[in-house]
Amino acid sequence: MKFFEAGEIVKTRGLRGCVKILSFLQSPDIFEGIELIYVADKFDRPVPYPLRKADRSGRFIFAQFEGISDIDAAQKLVGRKVFLPRDLLEALPDGEYYWQDLIGLWVTDEAGKALGRIESIFPTGSNDVFVCRNENDEVLIPAIDGVVLHVDLNEGTMTVKMPEGL
Repeated sequence: MKFFEAGEIVKTRGLRGCVKILSFLQSPDIFEGIELIYVADKFDRPVPYPLRKADRSGRFIFAQFEGISDIDAAQKLVGRKVFLPRDLLEALPDGEYYWQDLIGLWVTDEAGKALGRIESIFPTGSNDVFVCRNENDEVLIPAIDGVVLHVDLNEGTMTVKMPEGL
């Protein structure tokens, strides 16, 4: 089964084992109706945790898991990543990608010059920006039409046309 990183357990809530999850999703509605949440073990491997209850409040999910019934057990989960099965994600239109699919892609310009790997992505008011890093430099690439020329997820590559001045 393939997974995607959906959030992180940021703290406990109350004394009965509830945890507060910061959702990384634009729409935390994906948490509604699921019976299992996968929490990273110490090796970052997803381990299933059956849900007793999950409530949403803004970008946060307050979850209670089967077998986690006190604050001490819940505290051991703080700081761990939360995963959900990849098949819960909607299919995107052509030319649109989930961030997790783009992070790690090898980026070259249209002349074939290596710019590095996409290390992270951050949103701005008008568009996302790819943070691309190689051995010596960090390059910020706007995620806009005309700059991103081609993405090949199978090959793990992206081709860009760098705007003048970058």
